[in-house]
Amino acid sequence: MTTVVKSRIRTNDEVIVTAGRDKGSRGKVIRVMPADGQVLVTKVNMIKRHSRQSQTSAGGIIEKEAPLAISNVEYFCSKCKSGVRLGAKTLEDGRKVRTCRKCGEVLDN
Repeated sequence: MTTVVKSRIRTNDEVIVTAGRDKGSRGKVIRVMPADGQVLVTKVNMIKRHSRQSQTSAGGIIEKEAPLAISNVEYFCSKCKSGVRLGAKTLEDGRKVRTCRKCGEVLDN
C-alpha cells in the first residue's frame, strides 16, 4: 500500500533545496510525483547514467536530474527572497489560492 504525500508544491514553481548535497540550490519543478513523495527540479541532484548506443540515440554518459524528496524542498518566495512554507486562503470570489506564510502574499494568479 502506497501513501500519497499531500503537498502544495506544483509544476513550474521555483523551489529551494533545504537538505542534502544540493542544499541552497534553486530551480524550477519539472515534475511532481505525489505517489512517491518526490519532485524533479531542473539542474538539481544531477546524476550520470551510461547509455548504450541504439538506432535512435548515440551512446555515452548522460547527465540528468534525479528525484528529490518533497520534504527537502521549499517554495521560493520572490518577495521574501527565501524558502517559505505555503498556506491556503479562500478569496472573496470563492477561489482557493496558495499564500506565503511569511509575508502573506497570494502566489496563485
